[in-house]
Amino acid sequence: MADDSSLFRAGQTALIVRTPEAEPFVRKWRERFDLSAQAGVPAHVTVLFPFLAESRIDALVYTALADVLGRHRAFDLRFRRCGRFPGVLHLVPEPDVQLRQLTEAIADRWPEAPPYGGRFAEIVPHLTIAQGQESAVLDQVENDLADGLPFTSRVSSVELIVHDGTEWQVQASFALGE
Repeated sequence: MADDSSLFRAGQTALIVRTPEAEPFVRKWRERFDLSAQAGVPAHVTVLFPFLAESRIDALVYTALADVLGRHRAFDLRFRRCGRFPGVLHLVPEPDVQLRQLTEAIADRWPEAPPYGGRFAEIVPHLTIAQGQESAVLDQVENDLADGLPFTSRVSSVELIVHDGTEWQVQASFALGE
């Protein structure tokens, strides 16, 4: 989700797609090398981070999220390979069109909450495994993950999570259409 633990503040929120099928393969690496895992976030693909401050989320926001997300159909993702950003190893979801559409729909509805705070021009859906490590460490993790690939994950909901000052907690889950 983020590459800097200072970004995790009480009241921050995010929208994620949980990927439980990845946990058996990535948990041990994420717990060692991913700050979001250390803060309680399960294996996931981020839809939008940061979202609105928790203090701004009321019944109207919940209703709007349910409406926006409910317009999108559930879908399957296939994870066949790893990818990299500078200092980051991640799994690549395929196809990623539906994930991009979810992000764009939420960002269009709440333009004050651009993906990653507007730091990146392009939306690149991914499941972070390790960050802030040397290439040799990332190579080792990638080699270890090869036995677990490929796998498929069904995406039928998006979760709203909130940071309580210590950990991320699930606040709500929004079903996608069928």
